[in-house]
Amino acid sequence: MSLKNKVALLTGAGGVGCGRAIARRLAKAGAAVVCCDLDELGAHETAKLVAKDGGRAVVRSCDVRVAEQVEDAIAFAVRELGAVDVLVNDASAPFRPQAPLENWADTIATDLVGTMLATRAAIDVMRRGNRGGAIVNLGSTSALGHGRTHPGGSPAYDVAKAGVVRLTTTLASLGAEGIRVNCLVPDWIATPEVDEYVDSVPVEERAALGIPSKLTTPAEIADAVLRLATDESLAGRVMVWWSNEDAPRLIPFGDRGYVTLEELP
Repeated sequence: MSLKNKVALLTGAGGVGCGRAIARRLAKAGAAVVCCDLDELGAHETAKLVAKDGGRAVVRSCDVRVAEQVEDAIAFAVRELGAVDVLVNDASAPFRPQAPLENWADTIATDLVGTMLATRAAIDVMRRGNRGGAIVNLGSTSALGHGRTHPGGSPAYDVAKAGVVRLTTTLASLGAEGIRVNCLVPDWIATPEVDEYVDSVPVEERAALGIPSKLTTPAEIADAVLRLATDESLAGRVMVWWSNEDAPRLIPFGDRGYVTLEELP
């Protein structure tokens, strides 16, 4: 899976979890990486690690909630590196399950609107460049179910991630233009924040809270993102990776989103 001579732009690149792992994996595959993040210092740290690995990365501060900044980041990539061949929408607002109805506007603006803004700008650039491209969005398994069997969750986060999934599938037709839009839907990821929470819960209480027996690692997420960015047979697809499973799988294209319907009482 090679991205040699390709340019990849990654939002949320400054985070210590998936963003940083994805940036390093894309660079190892040969891509020049544009590390975008509101946390510019974090993005610079990611770029340093990419350089330490022998890769190439540049940094652009970007608040994905602001259309002008997103468009500027895309234009920067074209100006400095010549193209945007891969876009990975990883930027995400803080997960706040303790305040499920608070900060909803910020979550929607970051996770959903930010993804739409970057996708829109990247499509324009990819069309003008006439060299195709790949867009990988990040969803969440918390947005797949039609009801919760365990406590917790954040309505705004789930709404945003459900929108990201639907955005992906409705753009499947772009595959005819050589622009592939796919979505990775991970379960529990072993980021520092999640590890800290899991460690705080006694082992015997975890199953009742829906905590899986093992967590997907950021490195595994990065590998899945690379697969979606390079596999030309995939367009408009949703790849789901439940943490208790050893490998991700695809939701069948055209899936209705439920198994059965119940009769009204």
